[in-house]
Amino acid sequence: MITFNGKSADEVWKKIVREMLDDNTNITDSRLGSTKEILHAGITFENPRDRWIFSRKPSLNPAFALAEVVWIVNGKSNANFLNFWNSSLPNFAGNVKNYYGAYGSRLRDYNGIDQLERAYKALSNNSKTRQVVLQIWNPSKDLPFETGRPRSKDIPCNICSIPKVRDNKLEWMQVLRSNDIFLGVPYNFVQFTYLQEVLAGWLGIELGTYNQLSDSLHVYEKDFKNLLLSSEEFKKNPKIDSNLDSIAIDKKNSEKLFNQLESICNQLIFTKVTSKEVLEIIKWKNATESFRNILLIITSEFARRKGLDYLIEEILSNCSNPVLLFLWENWYKRFKEQKIIT
Repeated sequence: MITFNGKSADEVWKKIVREMLDDNTNITDSRLGSTKEILHAGITFENPRDRWIFSRKPSLNPAFALAEVVWIVNGKSNANFLNFWNSSLPNFAGNVKNYYGAYGSRLRDYNGIDQLERAYKALSNNSKTRQVVLQIWNPSKDLPFETGRPRSKDIPCNICSIPKVRDNKLEWMQVLRSNDIFLGVPYNFVQFTYLQEVLAGWLGIELGTYNQLSDSLHVYEKDFKNLLLSSEEFKKNPKIDSNLDSIAIDKKNSEKLFNQLESICNQLIFTKVTSKEVLEIIKWKNATESFRNILLIITSEFARRKGLDYLIEEILSNCSNPVLLFLWENWYKRFKEQKIIT
């Protein structure tokens, strides 16, 4: 078993890429094509708030990543919400009304159990317990047919989350059966470190380390050139500040703000809003600064997708998070000249 350790997600991801570019990495066939694969990989980074991967080229979509966090925390599965921020998703998960493997609905309504709520109550009353496991994988729904044929195009890659309180900090272990280095890992880090931070806030404790066990850590042959491109960026080694924003707040206010974020996103996606209304929406006066920064990145992507690019500068002038601004700028560079919407 090989392990990758570092202080931040970006540091760890670069180590994974370097290992994957090594000629000794195994070549394995899969249903979607040949992959280079590392079996049974362990991952740890010390600061879960430094969750963003800056070194991936082409750059990741920070607004989609943040919108997906909102979708997960609120326990949703509706495809039309997520597809707005990433219109290529149906190519991977099917053209459906609700996503079969949606993490949020499985975490917040697994056979009638809100697992995040139960974890909060159990850890509040017994911080030493080792029995809190947030289950995503459901064998009755997710095991393949006896022929080996998949049950769905959208079988969850994440199996479970295991939070533990140690030294008054929330440690997190994420277990995955399958983990795409290029398309999956950057977003998985964001999704589950945010969940870790949400639960830590509810419990009123500090963040511990983020840990992950990826049983198959791989890259598809079609994306290998992007790993090579990314590795060239490593040499530039830009100085990136640590992410100081915190969404770790008490449960009542956390759920209120996540619900409001979802409502605002729904308003943007499903109603006709004017430029004036967009600028009014981003004021969000009862939000914390960290939550508002999330909204500003999401709203900037809304403006881009709706051809309202002239609003983006004014929207982002309100964002106080240099990490999110850096991520947005790298993402937006992809479209400044092309003038396309993906």
